Amino acid sequence: MSMFCYQCEQTARGEGCSAVGVCGKQPEASNLQDSIVDNLKGLGFYMDEIMQMDNCCGLDLDCGQIKRTVLEGLFTTVTNVNFDSQRLEKNNNEIIELIKKVKPAYFKLANRKGRMPEEPEVPTGSAVSITERKELLNEDIVSLQEILIYGMKGAAAYADHARILGQEDDEVYRFFFNGLSLLTRKNPSVDEMLGACLKCGEINLKVMELLDAGNTQVYGHPEPTRVRITPVKGKAILVSGHDLKDLEELLRQTEYTGINVYTHGEMLPCNAYPELKKYPHLVGNYGGAWQDQLKEFAEFPGAILMTTNCIQNPKNYSDRIFTSGLVAWPGVKHIPDRNFQPVIDAALKEEGFKEDDEEKYITVGFGRNAVLSVADKVVEAVKSGDIKHFFLVGGCDGAKTGRNYYTDFAQKVPEDCVILTLACGKYRFNKLDFGDIGGIPRLLDVGQCNDAYSAIKIAVALAEAFDTDVNNLPLSMIISWYEQKAVAILLTLLYLGIENIRLGPSLPAFITPNVLNVLVEKFRIASITTPEEDLKSILGYAVAG
Repeated sequence: MSMFCYQCEQTARGEGCSAVGVCGKQPEASNLQDSIVDNLKGLGFYMDEIMQMDNCCGLDLDCGQIKRTVLEGLFTTVTNVNFDSQRLEKNNNEIIELIKKVKPAYFKLANRKGRMPEEPEVPTGSAVSITERKELLNEDIVSLQEILIYGMKGAAAYADHARILGQEDDEVYRFFFNGLSLLTRKNPSVDEMLGACLKCGEINLKVMELLDAGNTQVYGHPEPTRVRITPVKGKAILVSGHDLKDLEELLRQTEYTGINVYTHGEMLPCNAYPELKKYPHLVGNYGGAWQDQLKEFAEFPGAILMTTNCIQNPKNYSDRIFTSGLVAWPGVKHIPDRNFQPVIDAALKEEGFKEDDEEKYITVGFGRNAVLSVADKVVEAVKSGDIKHFFLVGGCDGAKTGRNYYTDFAQKVPEDCVILTLACGKYRFNKLDFGDIGGIPRLLDVGQCNDAYSAIKIAVALAEAFDTDVNNLPLSMIISWYEQKAVAILLTLLYLGIENIRLGPSLPAFITPNVLNVLVEKFRIASITTPEEDLKSILGYAVAG
């Protein structure tokens, strides 16, 4: 069985995985994910047509189920989420069953409105592959189609997190329906597709705002917090992924059990939320970014809960790792209902950490609320010349060579400059000591990847303070990408008109030379080179080696 996938940065040979995914995805799972996306296009087409005529809730349809299915269907196909063919097949069948209900409802509504019912120009349900579409369509159109679907996957992941916390918006769902419908068009124009990609960026900004509201209304605004990064004696559970609700439920269920809970990867920022850090048995963070988990999880002497995504093959600890949400690996026990007793039981069986390690800490929690509360000091430091430049250095991390660039870059940033960071890319340098500028830390950890929203709000506030726009601020963005959430965030930055973004460690395989030229011409996006050359280009002078 063959496959083709090039949606992540580490795709084979920088061209595409055709035998088995570099991530560990098997051809059967890959093809089922393609089928899920293809069937979602059909579902999106009929729902988009319905929405143009009426509201689906006026029909005999379960609107909530349809919306949830679209989000989860897109999210489950994000890299490193679902590797389980059985669960993927179940998801696919659920979408097919929904189409069987939605399609006749659309035909009935169209007849009632005196309209001729239509069908997708490109039939769905047959999972036409990327390589086949390249033969049928202009390769630049295929490139833009893939950018759109990957951006939608990333936005859907954030929208699903927001939904779980009670934050939804019908405009978001209407966009997903419309975007999926557009992907059933036979001959869309380059301008149409580029416009849809930028619309995806606009919607993703709204989605990140919804998720930010969900996180902060439920758990409070992040506060600058010292987080222990060395183990504490005792039984232990490690929580990785992205889901704050799962962590909250686990903390509640492990109270008074004597089990210490550690965050891992993108869960590190959770230590700064008041309603999470109030639990004394949330003792700190263990390990680094997602790609190091094979070694770190094998050495962790307790149970592991993997939420949402970023899972790797757990063959050396499969008896003590558990999944929740949409994440899945064949043979790994799944917790579907947030009853984490199996995780607790597994942790109690393990020996835990035998003794305390030497205490070491890092500081996190510099979300927009924390930074803007001292905005006057930041502005004054810029006006006085104490702060010369801001660098946003962050994004996804990964195992592919070339990512040492980000460590080298951060270390070479002059001492009169501040580094903002977010997502798991920060693990390349977040344990280094960068000092401060007049009491303002030189390294400000804004949070998870979706906290790009906080970084944007900080940038906009600074621009307003200096009566300018973001592009004229002393601010440069050095972004690392790996998977589809990073694509969604990049589209948001482009929608906002932010220019001169430097992207790495390599450019996406799904971007053709012509599409890249458009991005360069319209947004002056560039690939990273070397830290020295990039810093010289940004600052106008050579930095010390």
